[in-house]
Amino acid sequence: MIKTRPTIRDHSAEANLFARRAFIGFTFVVSLIGILLMNIYNLQVVDFDTYKTRSNDNRIKVIPVAPNRGLIYDRNGVLLAENRPVYNLEVVPEEVENLDKSLLEVSKLLAISEQQIKEFKEDIRNNRRFKSQVLKARLDEKEVAVFSVNQHKFPGFSIEARLSRYYPYGDTLTHALGYVAKLNKKELADLELEDRATNYRATHDIGKRGIEKFYEKQLHGIVGSQRVEVNNRGRVLRTLSVESPVPGQDLVLTIDIGLQQIAQHTLKDTRGAVIAIDPKDGGILALYSNPSYDPNLFVHGISSEDYKKLLNEDRPLINRVTQGRYPPASTIKPHLAILGLEEGLITEETKIWDPGFFQIPNVDHKWRDHLSWGHGHVDVYTAIEMSCDTYFYRIAYKLGISKIANFMNQFGFGDLSGVDIHEETTAIMPTVEWKRARFKENWWPGDTISVGIGQGYWTATPIQIANSVSILVNKGVHRQPHLVQVAKQEETVTQLFTEEKPPVTLNNPHHWQIALDAMHNTVLRGTARKAFKGANYDPAGKTGTAQVVSIAQGEEYDAKNMKERHRDNAVYTGFAPFNDPKIVVAIVVENQKAGGSAIAAPIARQLMDYYFSAYPLETEMP
Repeated sequence: MIKTRPTIRDHSAEANLFARRAFIGFTFVVSLIGILLMNIYNLQVVDFDTYKTRSNDNRIKVIPVAPNRGLIYDRNGVLLAENRPVYNLEVVPEEVENLDKSLLEVSKLLAISEQQIKEFKEDIRNNRRFKSQVLKARLDEKEVAVFSVNQHKFPGFSIEARLSRYYPYGDTLTHALGYVAKLNKKELADLELEDRATNYRATHDIGKRGIEKFYEKQLHGIVGSQRVEVNNRGRVLRTLSVESPVPGQDLVLTIDIGLQQIAQHTLKDTRGAVIAIDPKDGGILALYSNPSYDPNLFVHGISSEDYKKLLNEDRPLINRVTQGRYPPASTIKPHLAILGLEEGLITEETKIWDPGFFQIPNVDHKWRDHLSWGHGHVDVYTAIEMSCDTYFYRIAYKLGISKIANFMNQFGFGDLSGVDIHEETTAIMPTVEWKRARFKENWWPGDTISVGIGQGYWTATPIQIANSVSILVNKGVHRQPHLVQVAKQEETVTQLFTEEKPPVTLNNPHHWQIALDAMHNTVLRGTARKAFKGANYDPAGKTGTAQVVSIAQGEEYDAKNMKERHRDNAVYTGFAPFNDPKIVVAIVVENQKAGGSAIAAPIARQLMDYYFSAYPLETEMP
């Protein structure tokens, strides 16, 4: 066997190899230490200010604080919309050892539903566990008492008080005040576009309808903030500073809550609308639409069951005062008489023969008067006080629709009244152009005749009727209707509404007085005499009965045998006292068996009786 010669180790080479490797390793370690030192230098010296700011941002948090919403009062200082404390059962999840067990026990104590527990668990999944979450909102006094006695059994559970909007008069003022409810995505997007979103960082509600929506900017206030110190989990450790929010402005309305309650009482279970205006400044004294609904249902989120109840054929969500479109009927006869006088078609002494109907030459159709045997010889005074249709058929036929429409536009018909709520419609003041665009048809002379008694295509809202009479009693001065009188912020009082629209001017101002005198006669000896018999003030007005469906030639109106929804609307508008008007009213009551003199005028009587008992003629209103 051949023996292998043993290899002799080269210690010198191995030493050199080790030295090289050690040098490389040492150099690498030194380089890393150098890089580390450079980074430390950058962090501690070069970027010190940047990281100090970021550190403070993690340590100091700014929490927005919601302002208190402004309150709403009636003209006499009665509170109509307030902020009430609401008691909620809230839970801090991280402080509860066995959450499911605690929820089960507390649900037995306070009757908390499975749906509420499900929603609560969804909330805590989307939020930090140290943050308080609402388990049950709006506890009543009994529930607060029951839980308070047992609170020691539920660590992490507590009752918290929050401010929430409340309307003490419920459905009495809904269509005037409106309501607040939870902000939705569209409203948040609109706030972003208006650069107002930051002011709502701590706000969950916003005005949805009525005054609450129209005056949202004034009522909301300005958001405040708290600078607080938090730990690395976001828990608040202490408050560093507070910038108090600025509360919203309080609003004082022109409405009298007593008169508003009378309006509600008089309509009872009927469908209709009542509005009363102070003609001296346009302030709305009462605005009630029936049926109504409780706005408090919407504040905390209305249930689907309650909302479905409001979607019925009586349409309680509609504000009939500003959105109800009704034929104005005979309430516009004084206005038409003025136009006839201005155009020289009639004079104060002109008399026409009324046989109980009107016919266009060479046309067989008869436009009937409400008095089938007619009124005989009629002048302008008698035509208004006895509501002679034939007289106004003749005037309308001679005037033509263009002159009528142009003149009535000046009284606000076919236009928004400008009242300070968003829920309003223009209704329809028909013209040749309107009919062509709407129906692709020509305007016929017969269309004009129906317009002459406030029927046909002409529709108006109750606020338009009241506003037109306010212009009439002011002899052309147009004071815009409004609900808010002033806004208050501590000692500062701001007048919000002082606008006047262009006046209606006549060639002969005496024509105003002819129409007003005729309305006075309507109450003294005309169609409204029974309703105001024995009144201790001096009223004037005009009754109206508006057909809802047409009655064929030769047929008689028979309310008893008609469908309820096909019966006439009862209408009345009036003012008092005659020589110095302080109140103008307009009433529409839908689908009645009798007309304006029997149904609507007595409602006006009750409103005026209350008004002049609350504000005797020798005293001034607030």
